[in-house]
Amino acid sequence: MSEKNTRRQFLKHSAAASVALGSIAIPKNAFAAGSDTIRIGVIGCGGRGTGAVIDALTAEPNAELVAMGEAFSDRAEESLKTLREDEDVASRIKVDPEHVFVGFDAYKKVIDSDIDVVILTTPPHFRPAQFKYAIDAGKHCFVEKPIAVDAPGVKSVLETCAEAKKKNLAVVSGLCWRYDLGVKATMEKIQEGAIGDIISVESSYNTGTLWHRGDKPEWSRMEYQIRNWLYYTWLSGDHIAEQAIHSLDKTAWLMGDASPVRAMGMGGRQQRTNKKYGHIFDHHTVFFEYESGRRVYFTCRQQDDCSMHTDELVLGTKGSARVLKNRIDGETKWRYRGPKPSMYVAEHQELFRSIREGNPINNGDYMCNSTMIAIMGRMCTYTGQTLTWGQASNSQERLGPTEYKFGDMPEPVVAIPGVTQFV
Repeated sequence: MSEKNTRRQFLKHSAAASVALGSIAIPKNAFAAGSDTIRIGVIGCGGRGTGAVIDALTAEPNAELVAMGEAFSDRAEESLKTLREDEDVASRIKVDPEHVFVGFDAYKKVIDSDIDVVILTTPPHFRPAQFKYAIDAGKHCFVEKPIAVDAPGVKSVLETCAEAKKKNLAVVSGLCWRYDLGVKATMEKIQEGAIGDIISVESSYNTGTLWHRGDKPEWSRMEYQIRNWLYYTWLSGDHIAEQAIHSLDKTAWLMGDASPVRAMGMGGRQQRTNKKYGHIFDHHTVFFEYESGRRVYFTCRQQDDCSMHTDELVLGTKGSARVLKNRIDGETKWRYRGPKPSMYVAEHQELFRSIREGNPINNGDYMCNSTMIAIMGRMCTYTGQTLTWGQASNSQERLGPTEYKFGDMPEPVVAIPGVTQFV
C-alpha cells in the first residue's frame, strides 16, 4: 500500500515533473489517427500495466488509450474500471469493447490496431516475442523490466532493439531509476570523481513478500501459474530478475554498463516454502567481479518480518556514496536537494518527447545488459557454480513451454545448488 500511495502522490504532483523536465513540445505530427494525438495500446492489464497507463497519460496530455490486451477477461475488466474511475485520466480512456482483446494472441490484436505506442507489461517470459512483433509492426515501445527470463530471450531482444534503431522507433525501459533526478545527479557526481575511483559496491534489495492471487478449482495449472506468475522462473525470472533488477541495474550503471567477467552466488528457500509459492528462491546473494577488479556484493530477499533495506553503498578511494539517499561523504560532502518529480511519469515524458522531436530514445543496450546480469546471478545461485559472462550469456537454456494453451502445466522443481545443472 505504501508503494501505491507513493505513486498516487507522485501523479498528483505531475505538474512539478513537467517543470523539472521541461514542457513537451507538440509539433503538428500526424500519428495513427491522422492528428497529433498519440494513440496508446497496453498489453498486460494487471497492476503494473494499469499504473503504466496512468503514468503515460499523466506524462502526455495529448495521448489516449485505445486498445487493451490481456490473458484473462476479468483482469482486463478490472483494469478498465480502474482507469475509467481515475479522474485524472478517465476522459482519455477511449477503449471500446471491440478493442479489449483477451487470450494468448491478444498482443497481436493490440499491436495490429490503430496505435502509435505500445506498453508491454505482461509477465517477462512473453516480452521478447511481443516486443519483436511490435517493432516489426512499426510501433514505439515502453518495455517493462526484465526484458526476458533466459539468455536466448535477451539475445532476441537485443536483435529487436537493433531493428528498432534502424526503423527510428523509440524503446524506453521500465528501469525507472535511470529517470530519477536525484539518482541521476548522484551518478553524475560519482562519475565526475567525487568519491575518487570506485573500489566496490554493496547493493541490496531486501524486502518483504508480495501478492498471491490464490487458486480456484476451475483454473487449469497453466492459468494458475500465469495468474501467480511471480513464483515461477519461466514467467518471472525469479525475484532477482523481476524485482531486484532495479538494484542490479544501478550497479551496472556505476560500472559504466560493462558486463561482469564472472560471478558466484548462493541462495535458497527458507521462509517461503509452501507449494503455493511455486519454485523460486526467497533469497539470493551474488558476488560479481568486473575486468577492472572492482566487485559488486549483492543481496536480495523477499521474507516477512526481516530487516528491509534497498540501496547501493559505493566505496571509493576518496569517499563513499549512497545512491538512493542521493548523498556523498568523504573529501567531498554533497547531497541532492533539487526537485523530485515522479520517475514513473518522467520515463514516459522522455519517451513521448523523443517521439515528437523525431529523435527516439533507445534504452536497449542497458536494459538487455542489466537483465542478463540478473539472469547470470540466478544461474549462479540455482547451480552453486561460479560462471563467466561468456558461459551465462551463451546459455542455451530456454524456459517455459513451446505451446501456449490453458490446460495441464507441470510444476517446476525447486533448484538445488550442486545438483541443478547449468545448461
